[in-house]
Amino acid sequence: MQTVLEKLGIAEENPGAFCGEWRGGGAKIDKLSPIDGRKLASVRTASDEDYKAAITRAHEAFLKWRLTPGPVRGETVRRLGNALRDLKHELGQLVTLETGKIIGEGEGEVQEMIDICDLAVGQSRMLYGLTIQSERPNHRLMEQWHPLGVVAVITAFNFPVAVWSWNAALAAVCGDATVWKPSEKTPLTAIAVTKIAERVCRDTGADPAIFTLLIGDRKTVGQKLADDRRISLVSATGSVGMGLNVAKAVHGRLGRTIMELGGNNALIVAPSADLEMATQSIFFGAVGTAGQRCTSTRRVIMHESVADKVRKKLLAAYKTVPIGNPLEKKTLMGPLIDKNAVDMVQHSIQRLKDEGGEVLYGGERLDGEKYPGGCYMTPCLANAKPAFEIVCHETFGPLLYLMTYRDFDEAIAINNGVPQGLTSAVFTNDMREAEKFISAAGSDCGIANVNTGTSGAEIGGAFGGEKDTGGGRESGSDSWKSYMRRQTNTINFSTELPLAQGIQFGAGEGSSTV
Repeated sequence: MQTVLEKLGIAEENPGAFCGEWRGGGAKIDKLSPIDGRKLASVRTASDEDYKAAITRAHEAFLKWRLTPGPVRGETVRRLGNALRDLKHELGQLVTLETGKIIGEGEGEVQEMIDICDLAVGQSRMLYGLTIQSERPNHRLMEQWHPLGVVAVITAFNFPVAVWSWNAALAAVCGDATVWKPSEKTPLTAIAVTKIAERVCRDTGADPAIFTLLIGDRKTVGQKLADDRRISLVSATGSVGMGLNVAKAVHGRLGRTIMELGGNNALIVAPSADLEMATQSIFFGAVGTAGQRCTSTRRVIMHESVADKVRKKLLAAYKTVPIGNPLEKKTLMGPLIDKNAVDMVQHSIQRLKDEGGEVLYGGERLDGEKYPGGCYMTPCLANAKPAFEIVCHETFGPLLYLMTYRDFDEAIAINNGVPQGLTSAVFTNDMREAEKFISAAGSDCGIANVNTGTSGAEIGGAFGGEKDTGGGRESGSDSWKSYMRRQTNTINFSTELPLAQGIQFGAGEGSSTV
């Protein structure tokens, strides 16, 4: 562990603010690993003065960076991707140490950072505008995209570095500076990645303040970012409650937001489904990352004709899942992020029972010498009904609800019958069911999959959801446009001044006519 921390530049005590220089005049927080409760390192959070310095420097960096050609900006991001490649194993281990993710998922998250850098490099040469046919003779009508400004990126603990990269890599090639507020539960990965970005910027001659870091609580950092008119865009990942607070503040000053909030993702198993594929997908979707992905499978909607078979297959898988140290390759499920997370799942299980639900397996807290730290539990499989209040609530942990349906329209209604709308899936070999699920009359989620699960979105497509999920989109497709401002231009290369819509203004000689 110590070798990994040293290689990534993590000291026993670390400044938690970066704006071209490292600072940290705020309170000290100790980061304990959820794996065994051991202290990894300490961080000095950002003070009020650190915040002021960081935003000032980020804005100064933006003013220079916006004038740098897009492909040149892309070169810095290309080198960032290569630097992440060189340290993929170490960064993956740190993600695991800090979050409790199994090592395969930790390294997978770093690979996601590398992939989005590659995508952003290509995008740096494709920040396209449009030429539009003008209704006026000898006029050219066009639109172009300009850098937006300083972008705040607020990330959650469950993907402590990947979500930053989705935003920061694209924002950088678009000509923006970013200010990163990571979760206080995962400060060390943020420091490590920022140190890598700093080295890359110094090597390429870019101002390192284009990748600014502020570790701190809501009062010291989060609320200030939301209120600050110098922040053009706030991209926030977290709970619905957090998103509502941020959106009210940012939209109250007419700023922009990208919201990635709650997920309560369902997977439908139809009569024609390949049950082996379906149950494998459910198992990973519900148990992976200890159920702490925003895309985790939380509800399984089974046709009555296959429900018993699916339950038996899932029960068999749940009873054999290896739980323990996520650094060991045999482990499939590590700890939750902290004891409070375990308490929250326990509370939801009790609410399920109170509403008449039935626990089929699991849900027990695990402790003792084999499970130190108090952050472990067995994944829980339960029978539930769609109308249960707890089923409509997102429990961020390994709690999976099983329910049944009779006809496909009912299954779609159950899928859509929750406040959240992030991701969804159906397993079916019926073409009509598959097409209906992804049609306007089907899933109301931002992501709808056929014969693949709810979890594991690729960076090439825009990521995000509807309703209480917030409506934001990050990563691939045309999401880059969120980090730029659109400008419409009209160029008159004639010797006359015609008005649009054939308007005549004035009378007599010299009046404007079309």
